[in-house]
Amino acid sequence: MQKLIIYLKNYAGELILTFVLLSLQAICNLLLPNYMSNIVDIGIMRNDTEYLFSTGIQMVLITIAGSVTSILVCLFSARIASGIACNLRRDLFNKIEFFSHYEFDKFSASSLTTRCTNDVTQIQSFLLIAIRFIWFAPIIAAGGFIMAEIHGNGMGWIIALPVLLLLGIIILVFAISMPKFYSLQGLVDRLYLISRENLTGMMVIRAFNACSYEKSRFDKANGNLTRAILFTNRTIAVLPGALMFIMNASALLIVWVFAKQIAESRIQAGDMIAFIQYTTTIIMAFVMLSMIFIMMPRAQVSANRIAEVLKTDPKIKDPPHPLSFDSAQKGILEFRNVCFRYPNAEQDALSNINFTLSPGKTTAIIGSTGAGKSSITYLALRFYDVTSGAIYVDGRDIRTVTQNSLRGKIAYVPQNSVLLSGTIKSNINYGKNYALPEEEILSVADTAQAMEFIMENPVGIEAPILQGGVNVSGGQKQRLAIARAIAKKSEILIFDDSFSALDFKTDAALRKKLREKESGASILIIAQRISAIKNADEILVLENGKITGRGVHDELMKTCPEYAEIAETQFAES
Repeated sequence: MQKLIIYLKNYAGELILTFVLLSLQAICNLLLPNYMSNIVDIGIMRNDTEYLFSTGIQMVLITIAGSVTSILVCLFSARIASGIACNLRRDLFNKIEFFSHYEFDKFSASSLTTRCTNDVTQIQSFLLIAIRFIWFAPIIAAGGFIMAEIHGNGMGWIIALPVLLLLGIIILVFAISMPKFYSLQGLVDRLYLISRENLTGMMVIRAFNACSYEKSRFDKANGNLTRAILFTNRTIAVLPGALMFIMNASALLIVWVFAKQIAESRIQAGDMIAFIQYTTTIIMAFVMLSMIFIMMPRAQVSANRIAEVLKTDPKIKDPPHPLSFDSAQKGILEFRNVCFRYPNAEQDALSNINFTLSPGKTTAIIGSTGAGKSSITYLALRFYDVTSGAIYVDGRDIRTVTQNSLRGKIAYVPQNSVLLSGTIKSNINYGKNYALPEEEILSVADTAQAMEFIMENPVGIEAPILQGGVNVSGGQKQRLAIARAIAKKSEILIFDDSFSALDFKTDAALRKKLREKESGASILIIAQRISAIKNADEILVLENGKITGRGVHDELMKTCPEYAEIAETQFAES
């Protein structure tokens, strides 16, 4: 809410101008019934043509002025609401960009997406209505009541009855629909989560003939959301019918009460017409306010969800006074007695991890699934912070330098290769801010063994890559991810099981090229296959988060039973 107030302050000038225009529009709306009353009482009854003409011209001018102010109010309110929504989306995106894995564990990707889109839209819709009515409706109601008293000769009690009845209905509708409004956004989250899972996992779903099961999941989530929306809409739908009934009943009551007054010549016919119009205006003002109050609960829920993200303080932050790396050291990564436990976990994922990555050397880590291999890469890139111990890069604890400077020294290829929509060229060039010339891009692609399938495409490196790289195979995606990391020209290269989708021939050719081209870099390879790490300068065997073996291949075959078992199994399969 504080953020919203700050945004509104940024539009203070336009808000003031909008409220001035709303005041003018209200004055125009309040003047017209008075003019109509005078036309009936003076112009028509006295057959004064000149008065009718002059008053009619004035009414036309007032109507035009009211229409112009109404159009301007709509334009300004739309500009303010859309501008605030734009700022909200920008701030949410910027905040999420700096989230660590801790925050992504707290907020799911589907929920964050819904908060950036659907929740912001709810705020925008509410502001669009609120800006137009929150100032206009009270002025109309107060002005209408004053003018009705002038024309009604003490008949204000007739207005109080329909207004009290309408307020009772609004409060009842508000009380019934409020709980459903609070649940709507959670139901939208659920529906989006299932949709996202189905779209990204469509091939797996089809392969396991699970389409009917997924359809039932979607139908259940969709049904829950539909029922909640229908319930709130049906509840709110009571208002228009109630409004028409109250307005018509009020008009009948006014005619019935005023008929005797007119017959006794205590009130003129024009006063009755004006009174009816002012009563209608007052009721409409309360309906406008009711629209704001009905939209407010869902907007409040959305605002709270957005505020939850904006108020979340990333657990991993840059130090207030960051250090620079030791210029005398280049590409040295060191783990010192590192222990790490995931949030809410009962035991450590890593325990007492010690190793050093040196320039020109290749260190490899192998172990069974769940041994903690990927956790090492997350810690090196500071996606998580160590529970105890420390990680040093070029002589500095990584918690004492900025995250940008740390990640500028490391090129990372994740276990699940991710490509961004664009072209092959833009993906390879991604780490260098698209600054590499074409010759270097081709050289990097050649090192990553990607030239064969790139040259098969008529447009070469300009070939399009769809979202998530769905138009390339797993091996091609992996090679492009490796090329992107090499193109970054970082001092430290980390490959997290990045050769798993490659055949043995391509794997061997790639590692040979890598040794030739990146001879000065510090390379960390995490792999499941012995063939990918057999020639590493140092191999670490990880088991249950602990290093159980360390050395070169021949040594480990003799001294490390876990390594020997993995090797014998894979060689036997070969």
